[in-house]
Amino acid sequence: MQKILSFLVDRQQTALDELCQFLRIASVSADSAYAPQMQECAAWVKQALLDAGLSATIYPTPGHPIVYGERLRDPSLPTVLIYGHYDVQPPDPLNLWTTPAFEPQVRDGKLFARGATDDKGQLFTHLKAIQAWMQVNGELPLNVKVLIEGEEECGGVHLDHFLETHRDLLRADVAVISDTSQYGDGIPAITCGLRGIVAAEVRLKGPGKDLHSGIYGGSIANPVNALTRMCGTLVGPDGRISIPGFYDDVVELTPVEREEYSRLPFSERDFLQEVGSSAVFGEAGWSTLERRTARPTCDINGVSGGYAGEGPKTIIPSRALAKITCRLVPRMNPTKILDALEAFLKEQCPPGIEFEFRRFHGCEAFVFDPTSDWLAAARRAIQTAFGQPPVLFREGGSIPVVLSFKQILGIDTLLLGWGRNSDNLHSPDEHIHLQDFHRGTLASACLWDELSRVAPTRTT
Repeated sequence: MQKILSFLVDRQQTALDELCQFLRIASVSADSAYAPQMQECAAWVKQALLDAGLSATIYPTPGHPIVYGERLRDPSLPTVLIYGHYDVQPPDPLNLWTTPAFEPQVRDGKLFARGATDDKGQLFTHLKAIQAWMQVNGELPLNVKVLIEGEEECGGVHLDHFLETHRDLLRADVAVISDTSQYGDGIPAITCGLRGIVAAEVRLKGPGKDLHSGIYGGSIANPVNALTRMCGTLVGPDGRISIPGFYDDVVELTPVEREEYSRLPFSERDFLQEVGSSAVFGEAGWSTLERRTARPTCDINGVSGGYAGEGPKTIIPSRALAKITCRLVPRMNPTKILDALEAFLKEQCPPGIEFEFRRFHGCEAFVFDPTSDWLAAARRAIQTAFGQPPVLFREGGSIPVVLSFKQILGIDTLLLGWGRNSDNLHSPDEHIHLQDFHRGTLASACLWDELSRVAPTRTT
């Protein structure tokens, strides 16, 4: 193992140079103008898999290509499925970047570029670790499959179909994703849980056109008035969600889990400074950290309707719209929650207003068994590379592919983040700390050794 780690340390600059090549490709999946760059990036990823010693194939989809690679040594050994995505967020607003988004630059021990941490930089650590194993030992200690898509940042609409139609190809014991973060600067972490999500849109239609509020006010229901009143009832003053049945299936944190939360380093003062707020708010009886990661939520993401320009405009608007999301915890059913949300809002809609409820994406919550041998192996690998054991914590966000792997392929996912929440993901001046990139590569190399010692669990 030491020879492999020394090999990686000696070639850190080469790995960084190659990552910069990867980052120069403007693989923005959400904008059709970047379609040629998406094809170019898929081809680059395929070559990177070949250079690492894997076979590699590009699978076209109705959207952007999926790249798959594998190295199957022995069916009796564990098989790991590595997932990542080569697409990135749009770089806008361009004027807020210190240097151009697709011209990587190292400053202050960080590599700045779109995709540096989400997800090209983190994904690339695994390819370099595999390459090190192959070049030093001539073989991997286990079977590896790599699935890299190009639509994660625009909804991943074709991935589930690929999983459904390639079950045999993708059969594995466990999946590994590095698209999360450390708990804090210099504090490595394993994300052992994710909240689920549902998303919806409420549309209200009143009169057939905007009306003069002086002439018609008081005689016609105002859609904006109705919408704000309806939305205002979703969350009570104590932070508890008012939707009937919302908490029926919620799995509460155990006393042991709450004790683990209390041990995590967290400064409410620093948190408020980070988000630019003067006070915390949330469900009574829970800490800020628990609310952010392990409690369900209901949030209005945006409201529109009527006039919001400069100066007054005395109208009764004809339409109003609100976008709403709920974050879910284990055992909460997305369909059940959307049904309850729709019924709760519709019941409050006044006469004279047409009510429309649109449903969008959704996924259940995910929690990894903390006693799993796979998780124990990952902890050992991270401790070797980072010099301290990782903390286990839940993340408040959602990663739908984790649920897809569970439901379609029947495997759990190790979420091992090398980056930091402060790396400006999805924002201008996105970056990854060079130290994190290199330590992530070492952790990945150790991971294959540690996982190889776990008994396979897949079914044939």
